[in-house]
Order: sequence, then structure tokens, then C-alpha cells
Amino acid sequence: MNCDRCKKMKIQKKIRGRVWKFGDDVDTDQIIPAQYLVTGDPKELGEHAFENVRPGFARKVRKGDVIVAGKNFGCGSSREHAPRALIGTGISCVIAKSFARIFYRNSINIGLPVVECDVEAEDGDEVEVDFEKGIVEVNGKRYSFPSLPSFLLNLINSGGLVSYVKKQLKK
Repeated sequence: MNCDRCKKMKIQKKIRGRVWKFGDDVDTDQIIPAQYLVTGDPKELGEHAFENVRPGFARKVRKGDVIVAGKNFGCGSSREHAPRALIGTGISCVIAKSFARIFYRNSINIGLPVVECDVEAEDGDEVEVDFEKGIVEVNGKRYSFPSLPSFLLNLINSGGLVSYVKKQLKK
């Protein structure tokens, strides 16, 4: 399933945004409660992101903001709705110590950048992510991660896997 909003999401070589801090084991039911799984529209899903665990998140988050989390982010069900909801809120990237593999792959497949890196940050901090160099910078500290390969950046910038394949087939 692909969407126009996902297709339009492009990442730059670097992004800068405000941090939203989350802990370990953030599951997909926390990201988007099950009662909202009747739609695949990112904007509609985004209106309910973290509704039960962080009331007001969807109203306060701004386009370009970044989630920084602990280990096992996106665990739980394999629903693609969770990364779609994050795209719908305007989140530009999720940085976590580790990700549930299905969430990680779903995010890449729909064009949401995810970075595995153990970062110390608090709500409201400014963070900069350099995808090519593999550097996260926050509060004057630099953290490194394996830089995203060009094919992965192309996949994300194409709007995800389905859009990427369609563009390749047109060539």
C-alpha cells in the first residue's frame, strides 16, 4: 500500500529537528492505537499518534521533528500503520538504540528514515542527522551510526519501495 503523502516525503543528506524522547519497547499499539487501523491515510493516522501514552503529541509535534528512543522501537504487530502515522505527524526521522525488524523494514518501505544509534537527548533538544556521514549531533555531542547507503537513500527519497520499483520499471 502506497500513498501520495509518502511519495512526497524526501529526506535530505542532513536533517535538523526537535527531539521527542521515548524509552524502550515502544510498541505499534502505542504509536497508533488499534481502533484507528481502519484507514491507511497518514494524516488521519497521525492525528492519533501516541494518543493513549502521550496525549497531545499529535497537536504539538511539528513537521521535521525527530523521535529519539531506546531499544526495540516499533515492537508488537507488523502493521505498516505505525510508520505511516509518524509520517502523518511530520516526523522526519526516528533514531533508536534498536528497532523491531518489521517496523524497521516497514519504515524503509514507505520512506520513513530510521537510524540505529544510541543517543542521549531530551524532549525539545535540537538534533541534526547526517545520513551520508553517519553522524547524529545533539547538545554538542556527536554519535556515529553506519551511514545509509546510496541505494537506501534513493529508496527513501523515491517515497518507499513501491514508488521506487515503479520508477525503475518506467526506465
